[in-house]
Amino acid sequence: MAAMLEYEYRVLTFDRHTSKAAARQEIREHAEYGRWELARSVVYEGGVRRMWLRRRIMRVDRTA
Repeated sequence: MAAMLEYEYRVLTFDRHTSKAAARQEIREHAEYGRWELARSVVYEGGVRRMWLRRRIMRVDRTA
């Protein structure tokens, strides 16, 4: 049987006053300490940035 990959998602939203460096640093911390990866990013018309992070859900088989 092929294992299906399941992900959990976290959405980070940055207003237009947040610098790119500060947003990048926050994403880097999530990636390093929480094992998140960047799945998608969008910059909206007003300058708001929204980033979708994802990480794989690890399931443990309990056969006893």
